[in-house]
Amino acid sequence: MKDDTATLLTLAAHFALLSFLAIGGAISALPEMHRQAVEVSHWMTDRQFVELVAIAQAAPGPNVLIVTLIGNQVAGVAGALVATLFMCGPACTLAFFVARVFDRFKHSRWRMAVQSGLVPISIGLVAATALIVARSADNDWRTMAITAATFAVTFWTRLSPLIALGVAAGLGLAGLL
Repeated sequence: MKDDTATLLTLAAHFALLSFLAIGGAISALPEMHRQAVEVSHWMTDRQFVELVAIAQAAPGPNVLIVTLIGNQVAGVAGALVATLFMCGPACTLAFFVARVFDRFKHSRWRMAVQSGLVPISIGLVAATALIVARSADNDWRTMAITAATFAVTFWTRLSPLIALGVAAGLGLAGLL
């Protein structure tokens, strides 16, 4: 789309803020990424966003790849570099200094309380991510059924969700979706 300075500054500010909210990894900030990219800035459609999420999750490596893909969609290579740098840089710098302080208080009650409190926050953010992706990807009853079946298989059995992914891919290749 654009690679002008205003767009790059918007990407930098947005991802710098998100870097501090990505408790549990970049994927936990996906609902806010979606809100900004699709609803606020109109950089892409719901479908384009979900396709980028699918690419990021299918590719090997860290899930922060979604940030690079969003930046690239918005402002090309410069956008990809800015988004990735500002998603990783500020939080990594803060984490470095916090880890040094936390190490001094490894047996204190407040540190254990803080760590315990971050667990439900991470779970909630990842659940919100799943909801955003499901709502964007489920266009008709067939895709909703696949999402529900994948949830059921994952939640109530020990089978890998990759089985459901393989079945859905097979249905897509057969032209049934």
